[in-house]
Amino acid sequence: MERTVWPTLVLYGVAALAEIGGCFAFWAWVRLGRSALWLVPAVASLCLFAWLLTRAQADFAGRAYAAYGGVYVGASLVWLWLVEGTRPDRWDAAGGLLCLAGAVLILAGPRTG
Repeated sequence: MERTVWPTLVLYGVAALAEIGGCFAFWAWVRLGRSALWLVPAVASLCLFAWLLTRAQADFAGRAYAAYGGVYVGASLVWLWLVEGTRPDRWDAAGGLLCLAGAVLILAGPRTG
């Protein structure tokens, strides 16, 4: 795997945590009845997520977003386990690994032209 893939995957991992955290804060406000003050970290976290995606080493936004999607799926399953206390089952794990493999393929695949 090319050296530039690892820093991008790490960046996507941090972006995924920012996105999931921001969305969860919004979820907590709407679905769990938390205070509207939860919207402050939600918006800040989602802005951080969007800014981080602009830092990705990609020539095209669509390709960056597509590769990020695979990392997001994996990070969401880690969130499910560590934050929500529900261990992903074998189907979750298989799907997450498939998505991560797709992200690596998108990032490291040879490009023509």
